[in-house]
Amino acid sequence: MIKQYKNIQKGKLQKYTNKTTLNFGTVGLKALESGYLTLKQIESAKQAILKKINKKGKIWTKVTVNKPVTKKPLEARMGKGKGKVSHKMARVKGGTLIFEICGLSREAAISVFKTSGSKLPIKTGLFY
Repeated sequence: MIKQYKNIQKGKLQKYTNKTTLNFGTVGLKALESGYLTLKQIESAKQAILKKINKKGKIWTKVTVNKPVTKKPLEARMGKGKGKVSHKMARVKGGTLIFEICGLSREAAISVFKTSGSKLPIKTGLFY
């Protein structure tokens, strides 16, 4: 693991990318807009998928949680630098795949991704 001596700045997200290809599965859940996803949000969507597919198919998670987010203590005064790392998030550009599934029919995959997409704070769609 690389040691990090500086806290990372927020930065900007790109609007949309068209570089989407299915690497492992047959149907994918695609982000239609840019945004940030926390580990809890990704895991809740993954649990919804696993509950629906019921060991019939295989799932791949394509996003990694790698951006640290800092937060200052509640009673801290102004100044005194940037806060400590509180949690990590994943940057998601519009057009990137979040999940991939194989081993299910299209109708089943549509219903699975409809429930899991509702767990995420960004707009999602299907990718064949």
